[in-house]
Amino acid sequence: MISEKDEEILAILRCNARASVSDIAKALNVSRTAIQKRISKLEDNGVIKSYTVELGSRYTNDLINVNVSLKVKPNLRKHASIALRKIHQITHIYSISGDYDLLMTIAVQSLEQLSDILEKICSLDGVERTNSSIILDTVFKR
Repeated sequence: MISEKDEEILAILRCNARASVSDIAKALNVSRTAIQKRISKLEDNGVIKSYTVELGSRYTNDLINVNVSLKVKPNLRKHASIALRKIHQITHIYSISGDYDLLMTIAVQSLEQLSDILEKICSLDGVERTNSSIILDTVFKR
């Protein structure tokens, strides 16, 4: 279990992963040393896995988001997955049940870029077929 103070630290870091130890200490009225120790403990215990960048709406609103389902030959699935991870416009890859094996989300700046990426994906060893759906609007997001 983590303490209430640890929860407060996590809340601050969720809002701003770049918050300094000094700023967190001031906000929580605790010494810098105490905050640094708590953050180190949270990292060591795997509560804090990493620090990240959340992209702003000025950038993300202009992106074209696409769901792409892939049918992959079973013996080449691992090879295809490794190759797909190298395409930085792919934001998620899920293993799924049903007619397709993998579901990916891709974020691109243009339809031309999407076409190039889909061509690259289709040329990978083991990829049998794809099915793409451009996301038109976000109805709900948590």
